[in-house]
Amino acid sequence: MAKKQFKAESRKLLDMMINSIYTHKEIFLRELISNGSDALDKLYYTTLQEGESGVKRSDFHIDLAADKEARTLTISDNGIGMSEKELEQNLGTIARSGSLAFKEEMEKKEGGAAGQGQDTDIIGQFGVGFYSAFMVADQVEVTSKKYGEDTAHRWVSAGADGYTLEEAEKDGWGTVIVLHLKQDTEGEDYSQYLEEYTLKGLVRKYSDYIHYPIQMMVTKHRTKAPEESEQTEGGTDAASEKAPETETYQELETLNSMEPIWKRPKDKVTDEEYHSFYKSRFNDFADPCRVIRTSVEGVSSYTALLFIPGQTPFDYYTQDYEKGLALYSSGVLIMDKCKELLPDYFNFVRGLVDSQDLSLNISRETLQHDRQVKLIARNLEKKIKNELLEFLKTDREGYEKFFGNFGRQLKYGIYDGYGVNKDKLADLILFYSSAEKKLITLDEYLAKMKTDQEKIYYAPGETVEKIDQLPQVQAAKAKGFEVLYLTDEIDEFVVKMMQDYKEKAFCSVSEEDMSVQETEEEKEALKKAVDENQDLLAFMKETLGEKVAEVKFSGRLGDAPVTLTSKGGISLEMEKTLNRMPVNRGIRAERVLELNPDSPVTGKLKESFGRGDGADGKELTALYTRLLYDQAVLISGLSVDDPSQLSQDIDALIIR
Repeated sequence: MAKKQFKAESRKLLDMMINSIYTHKEIFLRELISNGSDALDKLYYTTLQEGESGVKRSDFHIDLAADKEARTLTISDNGIGMSEKELEQNLGTIARSGSLAFKEEMEKKEGGAAGQGQDTDIIGQFGVGFYSAFMVADQVEVTSKKYGEDTAHRWVSAGADGYTLEEAEKDGWGTVIVLHLKQDTEGEDYSQYLEEYTLKGLVRKYSDYIHYPIQMMVTKHRTKAPEESEQTEGGTDAASEKAPETETYQELETLNSMEPIWKRPKDKVTDEEYHSFYKSRFNDFADPCRVIRTSVEGVSSYTALLFIPGQTPFDYYTQDYEKGLALYSSGVLIMDKCKELLPDYFNFVRGLVDSQDLSLNISRETLQHDRQVKLIARNLEKKIKNELLEFLKTDREGYEKFFGNFGRQLKYGIYDGYGVNKDKLADLILFYSSAEKKLITLDEYLAKMKTDQEKIYYAPGETVEKIDQLPQVQAAKAKGFEVLYLTDEIDEFVVKMMQDYKEKAFCSVSEEDMSVQETEEEKEALKKAVDENQDLLAFMKETLGEKVAEVKFSGRLGDAPVTLTSKGGISLEMEKTLNRMPVNRGIRAERVLELNPDSPVTGKLKESFGRGDGADGKELTALYTRLLYDQAVLISGLSVDDPSQLSQDIDALIIR
């Protein structure tokens, strides 16, 4: 029997298939099972075409068998089989797809099963998946008998050197593939593919939703019931004194579930079933807080089953976390995490997409970045956004819990890309309200704004309690303004990036140029105080030196004597956040020390400064200035620049 040679380009492609295209050797089983499923589909559609109404899908199956002694793994099906010519064409010419040819032929037939649309589900289209077998096998045998023919043929190859093709004996139609596994090496364990546990796991992972049973004889154990025995002389049952015996036996087991939960009618799936599927598929102990299921027919048809986790994954805010949706093609897992289907700001969403229309590359492992993928991604983005808005509207308590888990990611979505996605995400963001004493949306803030209010006021800080004590916050509240408390490190960066919301600009109550509305009398009184005390303010600035950019009087402090604000692009809270990052040490806001001109403390400053030089004059004023500055620094949640100097100043004040 003469050996036939692959064409030169086929040998190169085969070598590339084995060594380059597939990144995971284990997918060979997925490819061969998918080929078997295609063969069963072809026979099923062919018999329908020929009018054999008695043929049912349940008549077909795929079988696995492992022989550890012979080191062989057998994958067989009772599908349409291949003739000698088809074996030559499909296996002797790499990258020729019999499945694709069959599908195209069926679609040409008017009224054929393939022309009916949803019943045609041929998976393989590129004709190279079969050769992934050579990643784990050093010889592959294919015995096949074509439906309607009497003679079977066997194709045998050890790889790129070529193949043989001869007549063979086989009962019934279908195909039997025997893989002679390679010997184990230091870096590769090929024997694992002979283990029941491994084969079961690979079927569940990649081929669980193939709509034909995938069967295998598996080893079972059971405890034998004790046989009845005669009583001993002492009246004791001798059998009861023996340890239970274990019996080992073989049983044919179906390894796949066959019916994807996302393809069952929605009214036939309970919440408990969705939750159970989510927890087992995505290894979570908690129920999801939201289930999203959508089916789209059109340019790109697909079904998506998405879940919003009920708790934050332990690795969510780490570099180890990977976003992405599981991608299936007609029920066959192609990618475990397809990153292209989710934007980063929705990376908390878990789930899957199943489509028979996606353009896959020859290995079915890598998704091409084509228009269909982008279309699905855009549709999913809109669907998730609408579901979150509905969640916010119908289950506020549940949404607030969700926001506590993943709100920071939505904020990062606004900050990332210089605010390009702010219009998509701003209405999903929640902030704590000084008026409501709870989380509110920006729309809810706008709905309660005073008619003459031009800006959205906010105050950043470490906690709600600390923010609430800031003098500038107290002053804003006293004038009837609602203030949003920004307690997350990224919050102020987010509002700075947004700049405004629905044409209302954001303004921090801690910013130097904040314009809290004042009466004309208040403005005039403040101007007079500034004019009369310019020398005092200049002396205080000189005393503090580069610690502050300015010392000024302010009419917004209420009863508080002093506060620290900032001017320029970096606020006090941003200074704290940036200085916690290793690459941003030493960043400092332009600090402004604001004094209440009507405070008794300011009266003391005026009094001491009016005494001129000396211990009771400017020297005492300088002491007061340093203490007031350190007080303002502490109120703002910052660290005192010089604790030793503060201690000395306190001692000096005590002994005066």
